[in-house]
Amino acid sequence: MKLQALAALLTVISATAAHEFKGRRAHLARQATSGTSAATSSASSASAAISTSGIAVSTSAAATTSAAAAPAGTYAATDVVPLSSITSGMPTLPTLPASTTYAVGASVPVSGAPALPTPFVFQSGVWPAQDKVPETDTDEVTEWLKELDGFDIPDLTPTADGSCSGDPSAAADAADRGWWTCGGHTRTTDIVACPDKMTWGVSFDDGPSPYSKTLLKYLDEKALKATFFVVGSRVIERPQILVEEYMSGHEISVHTWSHRPLTSLTNEQIVAELGWTRKAIKTILGVTPTTMRPPYGDIDDRVRAISLAMGMVPIIWTSSPSGIPFDTNDWRVAGGLVTGPESFSTFENILGNASTMNTGFIVLEHDLYQITVELATGYTLNAAMTHNPPFTLKAIGDCSKIPKTNLYRETTTNTSFPYSNTSNADAATAVKASSAAKNGSSTSGAPRGALDHAIPGLGFIILAASTVMLGGSLL
Repeated sequence: MKLQALAALLTVISATAAHEFKGRRAHLARQATSGTSAATSSASSASAAISTSGIAVSTSAAATTSAAAAPAGTYAATDVVPLSSITSGMPTLPTLPASTTYAVGASVPVSGAPALPTPFVFQSGVWPAQDKVPETDTDEVTEWLKELDGFDIPDLTPTADGSCSGDPSAAADAADRGWWTCGGHTRTTDIVACPDKMTWGVSFDDGPSPYSKTLLKYLDEKALKATFFVVGSRVIERPQILVEEYMSGHEISVHTWSHRPLTSLTNEQIVAELGWTRKAIKTILGVTPTTMRPPYGDIDDRVRAISLAMGMVPIIWTSSPSGIPFDTNDWRVAGGLVTGPESFSTFENILGNASTMNTGFIVLEHDLYQITVELATGYTLNAAMTHNPPFTLKAIGDCSKIPKTNLYRETTTNTSFPYSNTSNADAATAVKASSAAKNGSSTSGAPRGALDHAIPGLGFIILAASTVMLGGSLL
C-alpha cells in the first residue's frame, strides 16, 4: 500500500486516539502485502486501519452522550450527495441528534422484554477505558469466565495480530482452526446468509456514531429494518442513539468493546470484550443480545467456542461461491483508498453475484462515518430496492426466520440455547442434555467437526440455509 494512502487514513482518526492507530496501520500494511489467501479471505480484515479503536469520534463518554451538530458543508444532512463527491475529504455535513426521548418504563418492541430502564448516565470508573481491551483482573470478568465452565474451549494460540501475513503459521493451519480471516472458513454455527433467495440481510457495524441518526431517519422513511452491530465503547458514549435504534424496531447485536481482532486476544480478553459490551447494552436497553459479529470477521474455533458459551451466535457476511466477500468497501472510501464510485461499483458486483445464488445474503456496511452513511442512504439501499427484480431488505434475524424474542436472552423461548451457565452444574447439565439430542446432521455444506469436539453438545446444531436451530428450536 502506498504511503500516501496510509497518510490519508490518519485524517479520519481523532487526535486523542492517534497513538492507538499505530498498531492498526502496521496491521493494514501487512494485509496489503500478504499473499492471495489473505486477499481472497476477508477484505474487511484490513479495515482495522479505520474501524479502529479511535474511530474518529469523541473518546470520552463523559464529554457528551449525543452528537453535536458539525459545521455545515455544501450539503444538508439529508441531501443525496453526488456519488462522485463522496470521497475522503468531502465537506462535513451536519449531524442529527437523537430525536425522541423515551420515558422510563416505556413499552418496547420486543414481546415480553423488560420495560425501558432509567436513562443511562456515564460514571467514570464504572466502565473500562474506552477503545482499549478491558482489564481481565476484575470481578466482572472473573464472573463471566465461569460461563466457559463445562465447555471444551479449543487450545489455539492467539494469532499475532489477526492478519494472515502477520502470522504465517496460523494461516497455514487456517482450515483446521476454522479461521475466517484466512480462507473464509466458517462452521455450521455461523450465520452467513439469509435462507431465501433475493433477500438482503441489512446490517451496519461500529456505531452508534454521530451519523447513525441520519441513517435511522432514512430507514424509517423507507420502512426498513436493519441489524446494528454496536461497539461497547460507542454504546456508553451515545446511549440515546442506541435506544432509538432499539425502539424503532431494529435488531441490536454485540460487536465487542474496543474492536480488536478477537483471534489475537487471550481467552480472558475475549470474554472481557464480549462481556462488557453486552453489559452496556443490557444497562441501556434492558436486554442482552444472543448474537455477535467479530470485528473484521476475525473468528476461529476458539473465538466461536467462547462466544457460544457466553450465549452469542456469530454472524458474518456472505461470500460468493468463488470466495469473494460481500464487503462494500465503504470503509475504504472513508480511508481515502477508493472513491465513492469505486465502492458503489463493488456493491453492484455484489448484487450481480447475489442474483445467481440460491440463498439470500448479508453485506458488510458501516454507520461509523459520514461517508459510509452517505453511500448507504444515497446509493446501496436504493440500488437493492430498485433492482430488477428487486431485493427484499430485512434485518438479519428477521431474514433468518429467527423470532425477535430469541434475539435477546431475557425473552428467548429457546430452552436449548443460549445456555444459562450460572454454575458448573448448570453448564454440565445443559451440555449433557444437548449431547443427548445430537443427531449429527447438516444441510449447509459447511465444514463440520471442529465444533463438535470444541464444544460438547454443539454437534446437534443444524445450520439450514444459515438459520441456526438448536434442539429443533429456532435461535
